[in-house]
Amino acid sequence: MPKMKTSKAAAKRFKATGTGKLKRSKAYKSHILTKKSTKRKRNLRQSAITDATNVKNMKKILPYI
Repeated sequence: MPKMKTSKAAAKRFKATGTGKLKRSKAYKSHILTKKSTKRKRNLRQSAITDATNVKNMKKILPYI
């Protein structure tokens, strides 16, 4: 059986926590920032945990994380 390949696109976007959950950064923080409030932009800076509905697929494309 050959080694499984990690999706490099996903590997750059997700990191595993100590307990094995997947950490991700939030969307909507790249451009058109003038119309977004300071509070909203500040909250977008924090990382979030990947939703449980997506974890099964994420583990498949990130086999070694």
